[in-house]
Amino acid sequence: MIKKNKAKVSYGMLIFIFLVFFGPVSFEVLNDGIQSEFYVLLGVLIPSFVFILYMFLKTEYYIEENLLKIKCGLLFNKSIEIHKIKKISKTNSPISSPARIEITYGEYDEIILSPKDKLTLAKDLTTIHPAIENNITED
Repeated sequence: MIKKNKAKVSYGMLIFIFLVFFGPVSFEVLNDGIQSEFYVLLGVLIPSFVFILYMFLKTEYYIEENLLKIKCGLLFNKSIEIHKIKKISKTNSPISSPARIEITYGEYDEIILSPKDKLTLAKDLTTIHPAIENNITED
């Protein structure tokens, strides 16, 4: 049986990234008008932003048999054996979005996830491997 959990999308982060990409271009257009370089720049910025948007929207977590599978677009696929997970806890790392949790597994490995429903993901993992230290509680 496959259990699927989508990532929580931080729209604030997406707006920030959009402003970082297109804010300076907007100011340049307002000051100097549209130059020929503007189209080249847009030809780079638009596909780059669409790719980042795709990665945000296509991040998913699957529990398939005894594996936690993490898929982030086309670039990142990772499988973690659930029986190697030691701990699930909240994290305040600034590099991840609001629903972030940290999973400690293996000898010294950690990964930060941002599931939409962190309680269900933690419950599903601890159902499969009850020895996992689960520090995820309702807020």
